[in-house]
Formats: sequence, structure tokens, C-alpha cells
Amino acid sequence: MEQLLYEPVLERLEEIGKADILIGIPSYNNAGTIGGVVKTVASGLATFFPRAQSVIVNSDGGSQDGTPQVVQAALEDESTLLVQHPVPPIYKIITPYHGIPGKGSAFRTIFNIADALQVQACAVVDADLRSITPEWVERLIRPVYEGRFDYVAPLYRRHKYDGTITNSIVYPMTRALYGQQIRQPIGGEFGFSGKLAALYLAKPVWETDVARFGIDIWMTITAAAERYRICQAFLGAKVHEHKDPGLHLSGMLVQVVGSLFSLMEEYANVWHTTQASSPVPIVGPLQEVEVEHVSVNVERMVDAFKQGIRDLLPIWETILASDTLAELRRIAPPDPEKFRFPMDLWISVIYDFALAYHHRVLHLEHLLKALTPLYLGRTASFVLETQESGHQQVEEVIETVAERFEAMKPYLVARWR
Repeated sequence: MEQLLYEPVLERLEEIGKADILIGIPSYNNAGTIGGVVKTVASGLATFFPRAQSVIVNSDGGSQDGTPQVVQAALEDESTLLVQHPVPPIYKIITPYHGIPGKGSAFRTIFNIADALQVQACAVVDADLRSITPEWVERLIRPVYEGRFDYVAPLYRRHKYDGTITNSIVYPMTRALYGQQIRQPIGGEFGFSGKLAALYLAKPVWETDVARFGIDIWMTITAAAERYRICQAFLGAKVHEHKDPGLHLSGMLVQVVGSLFSLMEEYANVWHTTQASSPVPIVGPLQEVEVEHVSVNVERMVDAFKQGIRDLLPIWETILASDTLAELRRIAPPDPEKFRFPMDLWISVIYDFALAYHHRVLHLEHLLKALTPLYLGRTASFVLETQESGHQQVEEVIETVAERFEAMKPYLVARWR
């Protein structure tokens, strides 16, 4: 710990001694939003956990816009604590983090502080949130604080075309592999026990790309694969910057899917023997909420798929089974509106890419980038199939996809060995 935390932070920890609850807020140039996040977190702690010794940790990655100063000012404003009865002080720790730049290094600092303070319950929330409420703090912390669960995944209401990587790959794969129906494994806000934080800290991932790019999915899968008690907290709408899948998500795809495939290596003995999936309990009432509209450009995504057919066939021949490749070549019509990427074909593609990653048939970064046009093609097909569908109908489609991932899993297991 002493190699990772600066001397002033160590002195601050010695001053605090021990705490019950810790909320971590990783940040990098979030001065415009982090003040509101910090005030809301402080309000939630004071309102719902008035007798607990609480600590808010801002783990900052070298912001140049005054983010740490905004945090300092936010916690000095007593009016943010919306309660009438006396409460213990909420301590604040503002610390830079060491190591590989990225969210994972920020989390490592937070885990170190949680371990040093022997906290019972922890949570992390994004610094750029515009929709966080005090109730988020309660729903992420209370299931752990009361000892009922070790890990709390977020459950948001999202637009039907927001979170396409989660809907088409991460949710169904996590469910099929590890047997738990965690609807949003890479949401960004999580609750977890001090015991689980210590486990995360001990894992040898902190100098790897998983820690750099895939910390959210790593936390969720580690908790699921190592059989910790998991629930989901309904948080309503998550307001953040939406991105058109056809323009912005290829980098995220490489990072998240790379982490997902890497974890399959570590936990192969777990997912090989996992036969079916189970529902995960939900904390908090499910309510109808307004979600922000998400615009998608189907024609651009179909064009990217057809460009892949023209340019990437030699690479896909190395990755995909011959039957899968033959079917892909048949589904690229001239009219984007008639384009369809069948569900089972998509699942075969994902499983073939996982197998190619396992067998190292190609440089891993090149392999993962070669998935992007296929993902865009499947996303375009999903949009075309569901453009007249409401939220519940789209959820039913996603559930059907997840069930097919489970049904086709023997294909993956048989070829893995």
C-alpha cells in the first residue's frame, strides 16, 4: 500500500483510523460535473447512513481543469448535507493515482484505501454523472452494509439503442459463461464489500490491459466466477454522453471484448462446468423513467459491414469456421433496409472469435479490431428488426439472444479444448 499512496494520504488514513463506508469517485478533467456528484454522494450518506463513519475518496488521474479543487469546495459546503439530526463527519481524501493511466489504476487506489480503513461497504460512481440521486448511494451500499450481498451491479433503464455492446455481447456472454443474469455488467456504478475489495487488490492484473481498459467487466466477472453473492440495484435512467455505434464504439469494443476473452482464460474451469443461468435479485422498485433519445445511422453501419466483407475476408478466414464465413458472405444485400444478420450466425461469430483468441491464431489486437464490422452489421440488423418495438419488446429480443447464447454454448466448450 505504501508504494501506491502518497505520504499525505497515508497520514490522512492514520488520522481516520477505520471507517464503515467508502464511496470512490475516479476522475480525470471532470470539473464541470464532479461537484454535483460529490454533493449528491455526501447527501446520500448523511441521509441514509447517518451513524456510519463514511469516507469519500476522489482518485484523480492528473486533471488540469481544477477537478480536485471542485471536490474540496463541494465537501466544505455544509448545505449539501440534507439532514436535521447530528451526523458523524464525512471524511474526504483527494489523491492522485500511480501506475498505468486509466480507470483501473484509479480503482486500485480506492481498493487500497478501503483495505487500509477496513471498510465494510464500498461503492464507486462515475464523475461525469448528471442523473445521480441520493437514493443511488443507498441502493449501492445498503445490500452490502447489511451483509446480504458482496457485490451490487447497477440496473439502468436505457434507450433501446444505448448500450449495444452490452446487449449484443457482454450481457449474453457473461450470462452463458458464468450462470448469472447480470443485465448490465459494465454499467460504471458498483457496490462491493471490503472483503471483495481486498480480493480485487490481491489479483495480479494491475499492470495489464484488463486493469487499463476493462476494470468494470473484470470486477463483475471476478465476483460471479468466484461465487460471491450478487444483486442488482435499479438506479433509473443514466444520463451520460450517448454515442452512435457506427461512429464511436469500435475502441470500446476492442477493450471490453478483449477483457471478456482474457477472463475466459482465467476462469475456463468455472464456465466449462456452468450449465444454466439464474436470475439475480433486484434491489429498489422498478419504475418507468424517461430516457434520452439515441440516434443511429443504419446505412453507415451496413456499409461498414460490407466494407469488411471486401477487405477482411483473408483475416476472417483465419478466425471463423467455414460455414460461418459462407453464411456471412450471403447476407450483404445492396439495400440496407433489407439487411438482416441472423441471431444464431452472430452467436457463432462471437464464439469463433473467442476460440481464435484462445488459440492465438492472430495478433490479439488485430483479431479484436476485425470484429468491429461484424458488430456494426449485427447492430444495424437489430435496429432494423426493432425500430417499431417498445422497450419491453426489445428486452424480450435481448433475452432471446441470451437464451440462444446459452443453448449454443456446447459449441464453444467442445472446441475450446
